[in-house]
Amino acid sequence: MTLYRCSHLEVPPDSVKRGKMASVETAAEHERILREIESTDTNCIGPTLRSVYDGQEHGLFMEKLDVRIRNHDREIEKMCNHHFQGFVDSITELLKVRGEAQKLKSQVIETNNRLQDDGKELIGSMEELKRCRVQQRNIATTIDKLTHCLPVLEMYSRLQEQMKAKRYYPALRTLEQLEQTCLPRAGQYRFCSIMAENIPKLRTQIRDTAMTQLRDFLESIRKHSDKIGETAIKQAQVQRSLDSSISTQPRALIGRRSRKEVSATPGVGTERDVHFGSPVSQQDSGIRDVEDDEEDEEVPGAQDLVDFSPVYRCLHIYTVLGLRDTFENYYRKQRRKQARLVLQPHSNMHETLEGYRRYFNQIVGFFVVEDHVLHTTQGLVNRAYVEELWELALSKIVAALRTHSSYCDDPDLVLDLKNLIVLFADTLQGYGFPVSQLFDMLLEMREQYGEILLKRWNVTFRQVLDQDNFSPIPVSTEQQYRHYTSQFPLQDPELEKLPFPKKFPFSEFVPKVYCQIKEFIYACLKYSEDLHLRYTTVCVLFLLEFCPPLSTQFENPNIPCTKLVQVIINTTHLEQSCHFLEEFISNITNVPPDTVNATKLYGTSTFKDARHAAEAEIYTNLNAKIDQFLQLADYNWLAAEQRVGTPLTASDYLIDLIAFLNSTFAVFTNLPGKVAQTACMSTCKHISTSLMQLLIDPEIRQISMGALQQLSADVKECESFARAGPVAGFQGDTLLLAFSDLRQLLDLFTQWDWSTYLADYGKPTCRYLRVNPNTALALLEKMKEMSRKNNVFNFRKMDRDKQKLIDTVIKQLRNLIAGLR
Repeated sequence: MTLYRCSHLEVPPDSVKRGKMASVETAAEHERILREIESTDTNCIGPTLRSVYDGQEHGLFMEKLDVRIRNHDREIEKMCNHHFQGFVDSITELLKVRGEAQKLKSQVIETNNRLQDDGKELIGSMEELKRCRVQQRNIATTIDKLTHCLPVLEMYSRLQEQMKAKRYYPALRTLEQLEQTCLPRAGQYRFCSIMAENIPKLRTQIRDTAMTQLRDFLESIRKHSDKIGETAIKQAQVQRSLDSSISTQPRALIGRRSRKEVSATPGVGTERDVHFGSPVSQQDSGIRDVEDDEEDEEVPGAQDLVDFSPVYRCLHIYTVLGLRDTFENYYRKQRRKQARLVLQPHSNMHETLEGYRRYFNQIVGFFVVEDHVLHTTQGLVNRAYVEELWELALSKIVAALRTHSSYCDDPDLVLDLKNLIVLFADTLQGYGFPVSQLFDMLLEMREQYGEILLKRWNVTFRQVLDQDNFSPIPVSTEQQYRHYTSQFPLQDPELEKLPFPKKFPFSEFVPKVYCQIKEFIYACLKYSEDLHLRYTTVCVLFLLEFCPPLSTQFENPNIPCTKLVQVIINTTHLEQSCHFLEEFISNITNVPPDTVNATKLYGTSTFKDARHAAEAEIYTNLNAKIDQFLQLADYNWLAAEQRVGTPLTASDYLIDLIAFLNSTFAVFTNLPGKVAQTACMSTCKHISTSLMQLLIDPEIRQISMGALQQLSADVKECESFARAGPVAGFQGDTLLLAFSDLRQLLDLFTQWDWSTYLADYGKPTCRYLRVNPNTALALLEKMKEMSRKNNVFNFRKMDRDKQKLIDTVIKQLRNLIAGLR
């Protein structure tokens, strides 16, 4: 449409000339404008047309426009020609439809005519029906003549109704009356003979139907035994909450019978005894819908779920038929088979509590049914039969629980299982079944529960130990202080008086472990609920397991002494808190602490062992550090002798060692006094022994007087350290005694006071009482070797005299040693 409108534009006279002169670029521009006109809405075409007139070649553009219009016209004509044939075909089809419509109209008229003809046959049928009515009146007349046979027919009709209603016991009574009374009075009629022939068949049918219903009943209670048991267990829970002494009333649950059961206790010989309760469906024979029967809000009894009428009905039918023994044997045989199926646990029963619950529900459901049958029938099952089944079940239950519970490693699951077993035992005990073996098995499970708890808390304790920084707990507010004292029973009046901020002597490890011990005790005592058990053994086992994780911390040879000190302080406080734990257990168990049954924790010795291990590790650690310093010792064993009056300073390594010891013992202020004193004395003895070993080391063959003088200066530095009292509590110069052996030996050599030593040896007042002759001899021989090598080319008289003096002293020492032997 846009192109047609553009065709009426007025073309200037000179447009043709300018179009002939247009360049290729102008033609391309016109082509673009044409495409834009074709693709643009007519309302927006103004700017495009303006671009045409702005140029000088609009005449050429008009020519192109005409050509484009003619092309579009040809396309429109082609399109119309293409669709014209379809239009003609549509008209042709419409003409054909008109002909078919005429045929349809003819068929309708023909059908109507046939319908009219068929109506004539219906009229004939009505006439025939009329004749049938006449025949019915004749039959009624015949029936009136048979009124003397009416009692037989009524009795047989009642029999059919009873069979239809599945009231088989009354049907048997009707059969007996029909056979013995009614049929003999009716006379010799064909229908009477047929009835007499069908009576044995009906008896067989009743017997087979009753047995079929019994089978359906047995299958139904097998399928729904878990539901029956679940209801019985819920009933036991309600009874248990109402009366805590249910275990002393074994028949408490049995006494709670429903009103229907009380009014329908069966007895052989009456119709009321065998027909009670709701009708039984063929799908779930024997299972009632208790929601419709129960009008109150009480938990329905397990017996209320079961309609036992198939059992009673079959029992009475077989009794009337004289087959009671057959029925009893069949019932007991089938129930024994079901018992074996019920008592077979699933292979994955131990994985979830639901598996155990389903297993227990099935067993309870089975024995609830048997108990009810025992008390509501006369001899179908007896007490000996039920007890035999229960003994078999009890042995299999205990064996299954032992096997499956051994796979459990979750204490929560064991605790839930224990509660489930207790409820299971209480439920069956309420029905009169002995359950002492189940409680004995619970005692066995107690040990397993304790071991599982120990493994879990051992992991927890290790986590607490790994997360501890082994630093005293700083508190800056009263609230923080009360928070920690509420977790751990600390009684320290001096710490109470100190102003904030202050520090607890122990680290975070102590309150956390104390709380975990309490949690462990709570977990232990949870198992003893309803069992009246004591868990002293388990608590002691926990405290015995308490020490190994702590001892593993000492396996690291590079453990710092500060950490060991904190471990000792922690274990000391935990050791002191054991009597608080005993009081705690007494409070939650309501057992006075001064009675025989009171729980005693042996945590004191346990924590003491851990503390002693830490103390021993401190001694070992300090000695190892001392050995590291001594490895740095670099003595010149051939050093020249110092002149008299020349001061000597201690070796650098020893100065560093003393500084390390001073800083280490400063941390020991919070340790028990004996521990710090023992550590200090052990350190001094180790230093003295190590220096002594240096002197008598066989690898050192020569020692000069200058080396001994240097060593004497080092020992003097050690004595100054001991005299300064790095740890409080030593009396007098007790700590100096650690260096007395070394000091006397060095004084003997540096002062060359052999005459005094040899003269006073063995006397209590001897100045060199602690010098061993063998040690002195070994050291002299090293000095002799040194002097001998120095005097090989030395001809001074003083050195030769010194050599002779050494030889003389050696000879005297050997004589002294020989005399001591």
